[in-house]
Amino acid sequence: MLKFVKNHMESITGIEIYPMISLLIFFIFFVILFWWVFTAKKEYIETVSNIPLDNNLNQEKS
Repeated sequence: MLKFVKNHMESITGIEIYPMISLLIFFIFFVILFWWVFTAKKEYIETVSNIPLDNNLNQEKS
């Protein structure tokens, strides 16, 4: 099965660019995510991290 897929893929012209595009998209996504994590405000991170706890307390009071 793998030999069939490999031989079929090799017969398609211009297909060698798709792995490079995928790697580039993957790399750019994680660079942007890394940048966002280090530039996010501390107050925002604390607020977002407490959302599950706040919702849980509100449901118990109801």
